[in-house]
Amino acid sequence: MNADASGGPIAPGSLVPEFTLQRDDGTKFTRADLKDKTTILVFYPFAFSPVCTDQLGLYEDVLSDYLEQRGVTMYGVSCDARWSQTAFREKLGVTIPQLSDFEPKGAACRAFGVYHPGGFPQRALVVVGPDAVVAWSYQAPAPTDLPGANLIFDGLDAVGARA
Repeated sequence: MNADASGGPIAPGSLVPEFTLQRDDGTKFTRADLKDKTTILVFYPFAFSPVCTDQLGLYEDVLSDYLEQRGVTMYGVSCDARWSQTAFREKLGVTIPQLSDFEPKGAACRAFGVYHPGGFPQRALVVVGPDAVVAWSYQAPAPTDLPGANLIFDGLDAVGARA
């Protein structure tokens, strides 16, 4: 597991580290919440930035029905405060729940190896299997690069291949 983003995201086959994020209602989201289901964590730099807006909108349009039918849960993760994330989600009209890594800032992002030295998450995708083990991970070459929805399907294929 990486301590910072310099080596890329957490490697497939790694047990998800202990972490704590906040849901929009202020309750905690931890590794225990990943058990017994397939989960996609979408790390993104900033709510309301152009590429992040495009990314979450694309994933909502392309994936929401597909993922729901298969019992897969997707979460957006950023270092924005939960109130900003809620406003972002509502403004976009997306259903993808948001998780805040605001305080202590970036602690979970660091644990997943996706924290940018500039103080925000790298744009990354992490697919976690029902056993809380990383099945697949991807980090965009630059925070301005939008990972296409096809990468989500690659990640979900990795869960099936590992099962």
